[in-house]
Amino acid sequence: MSSVAVLTQESFAEHRSGLVPQQIKVATLNSEEESDPPTYKDAFPPLPEKSACLENAQEPAGAWSNKIRPIKASVITQVFHVPLEERKYKDMNQFGEGEQAKICLEIMQRTGAHLELSLAKDQGLSIMVSGKLDAVMKARKDIVARLQTQASATVAIPKEHHRFVIGKNGEKLQDLELKTATKIQIPRPDDASNQIRITGTKEGIEKARHEVLLISAEQDKRAVERLEVEKAFHPFIAGPYNRLVGEIMQETGTRINIPPPSVNRTEIVFTGEKEQLAQAVARIKKIYEEKKKKTTTIAVEVKKSQHKYVIGPKGNSLQEILERTGVSVEIPPSDSISETVILRGEPEKLGQALTEVYAKANSFTVSSVSAPSWLHRFIIGKKGQNLAKITQQMPKVHIEFTEGEDKITLEGPTEDVNVAQEQIEAMVKDLINRMDYVEINVDHKFHRHLIGKSGANSEWG
Repeated sequence: MSSVAVLTQESFAEHRSGLVPQQIKVATLNSEEESDPPTYKDAFPPLPEKSACLENAQEPAGAWSNKIRPIKASVITQVFHVPLEERKYKDMNQFGEGEQAKICLEIMQRTGAHLELSLAKDQGLSIMVSGKLDAVMKARKDIVARLQTQASATVAIPKEHHRFVIGKNGEKLQDLELKTATKIQIPRPDDASNQIRITGTKEGIEKARHEVLLISAEQDKRAVERLEVEKAFHPFIAGPYNRLVGEIMQETGTRINIPPPSVNRTEIVFTGEKEQLAQAVARIKKIYEEKKKKTTTIAVEVKKSQHKYVIGPKGNSLQEILERTGVSVEIPPSDSISETVILRGEPEKLGQALTEVYAKANSFTVSSVSAPSWLHRFIIGKKGQNLAKITQQMPKVHIEFTEGEDKITLEGPTEDVNVAQEQIEAMVKDLINRMDYVEINVDHKFHRHLIGKSGANSEWG
């Protein structure tokens, strides 16, 4: 029987850091080798048969590590991250409860995979999925669809190529959906539209779109050429907001498929009429050679928690820097522990770009206020009215209360966070001066009398 274990951030980090490299091989969504199952020694320890958080409230969440069963060679583990801004259920009173836990249980029962969840420092959701390859792939697709906010995009390919995307008995399409954790809708044969709609996360959509265009290129009767270009130079060829490659495609009538950042490929694929295609390839080669000669790099350290502010919503901040300075900024993958950010561009432009990187990194901050956990509900106020006063003034500030922790976490624009922090600290000081807290032991047989009918007595004070 499947089970869910809701881990604290600390126990999750302790578990992961306590394993030696030979004991774990974690495949992430950004990995090109995610379909290769690890060996017996690489496999991750199995999850518990019954969750500590569901079966025994007295047992710590990390206790499952003491209940190890024999591992089958077919068991694999994948860990991936859902950023705070992409979480569907980010405003729960207690992590791991409510609709999110219900969805996880349903996914495990349906797929036979094991799930474990934890909150990262940036309040994103870390999800660990274990089981047989097929179960893990299905569970991951369900998780993305049900726990992560969805976007959609369309890609146009010739109508006669649609059947190659579908494949025999729909197998190609199903495999593509599993690999990219997306939903791909292809028009019916009697529909004249050549637009294929892809629904999923931004990263999943990029991967699926890239694969669909590659399938189409293989079937295209026009000329096809592949050009190897170092991954680091792809942003210069695409240009800010993909405008440069868009102009080349429009002027030459050639389709140019550049792998998205999340796909670890260097090959750029051109499809078009032979003469126009040659022009497009020549222009791309010229850009590539010029950038290789003229650009240099600098590496700087930026806190991991600040990387998302440098990236910006949908990568817009990186595109802004590229547009204003001509400098490409490379950020380590979210699953990497590296804090090194690489700037690549012409030497005279690197200084300006570095200034912008630091400005964006420091434009948002994460802070905390010390407050006893018993005081949290009074700070929130009835129906959240106290917090509403703060968030209405500063809507970009996210305020997080974690049950059992004597602190309140604030995240948002630096100036707004500072103002919100002052207001909450003043509120905490006032409440502590006026209130106190004590725990008393009462025999459980009297609890119902204290609670009262329909909880009438449970909201004292």
